[in-house]
Amino acid sequence: MAELKFEIIKSIGVLSESSNGWKKEVNIVSWNGGDPKYDIRSWNQDRTKMGKGVTISSTEIEKLRELLG
Repeated sequence: MAELKFEIIKSIGVLSESSNGWKKEVNIVSWNGGDPKYDIRSWNQDRTKMGKGVTISSTEIEKLRELLG
């Protein structure tokens, strides 16, 4: 399996923190050198490990804002 490369362009905030120290964060991330996108997922304390998450474009984040009111 190919190595996954990422760069956290901007940290927006933390949604929650589990008892083991992992934090569910909202960030803007560039995956494998691609265009930066909004990303919601859990990270360990030093951001060397990540959980499953969701990555959405700027257009999708605007639609989400509309849907949430």
